[in-house]
Amino acid sequence: MYNSKLVLPIIVVCQFCCTSLWFAGNGVMQNLVLTFNLQKSALGNLTAAVQFGFISGTLLFALFTIADRFSPSKVFFISAVLGAIFNLGFVLEQQTLFSLVSFRFLTGFFLAGIYPVGMKIATDYYQKGLGKSLGFLVGALVLGTALPHLLKDILVDYSWKSVLIATSILAFFGGFLLLIFVKDGPFRKPSKNLDLSICFNIFKNIEFRKAAFGYFGHMWELYTFWAFVPVLLSIYQKTHSIQDFNISLLSFFIIAIGSLSCALGGYIYEKLGLKKTATTFLFLSGICCLISPFLFQVENQHLFISFLLFWGMVVIADSPLFSTLVAQNAPSKDRGTALTIVNCIGFSITIISIQILNSLQIHTTSNFIFMVLAVGPLLGVLSLKKTK
Repeated sequence: MYNSKLVLPIIVVCQFCCTSLWFAGNGVMQNLVLTFNLQKSALGNLTAAVQFGFISGTLLFALFTIADRFSPSKVFFISAVLGAIFNLGFVLEQQTLFSLVSFRFLTGFFLAGIYPVGMKIATDYYQKGLGKSLGFLVGALVLGTALPHLLKDILVDYSWKSVLIATSILAFFGGFLLLIFVKDGPFRKPSKNLDLSICFNIFKNIEFRKAAFGYFGHMWELYTFWAFVPVLLSIYQKTHSIQDFNISLLSFFIIAIGSLSCALGGYIYEKLGLKKTATTFLFLSGICCLISPFLFQVENQHLFISFLLFWGMVVIADSPLFSTLVAQNAPSKDRGTALTIVNCIGFSITIISIQILNSLQIHTTSNFIFMVLAVGPLLGVLSLKKTK
């Protein structure tokens, strides 16, 4: 027997603790640049390294159906421990860009056993209300992603390495907590045989494919926006010569507020429907991309920050809804693999988006480059419009 009321909060806490590894490098980016004499392009390279590691991990996890053939809780624990260890690699002395990128890549690789596997565990426990459950889980991811920015502000009087140490400790704790208290779910249907064709065959389902394409459009924007939040704030600060602008704390709130919209989205879709709610959020975030260049000219900093907070809410609110659509249109025995391969492709797209925006930022000072992010939401909305 299990207590379903306790399982979800435990998974949420564990997901929050472990996904704090994701943007640990971004939280101390300026310190890394100064300490190791890195170039301006380091932001894009280090962020892309995590994404590329995650992609590589999810591809291998999906091809070998790891989350469906082995205990998801044990996979989560092992991944959390290894991810925490490689995250700690940043505190070593005499680093080069290559070593930093390598540690970020390996951290991202084992995040593949945390984020999608956490969602897989939720699908094993909850048949009804899956959208709400995934809303809380993605909300935990959002808070975990934002946490390094908050830690940077809290630990301002200590070495920047304390941020990395703190996130690794949290990941150790989260992995251990889930291993002890969350066993295999009652609705889990393990896949007994290795079948390398699963992650290709599931795309033959047209509804699954269209839901996945909507998710891919969402991913084009999401992580690039998160990675560039401090940049957006820095540009506005320099444009208006503002002195008292706490970029670390503001970055935390702008990213973290998305956890609230993820949770609320699970309730909204019960009223409006799953596809309509996801489409609405995707459309709103696309509008934010298009109008963002003009907001830099607004003199009122409170209005600018309010805009970024709104963008931070709508940019992620559709994520658990897409994951629910993907899970609902995949065979129960293959859900872990389905979620993992969709994550793999989605995060592959984020690398392209991040690198394009990073390159544009290096070669031009125009703020209109942020309109590029609207391409994903536009294509995602068109994909969703074709679904039932």
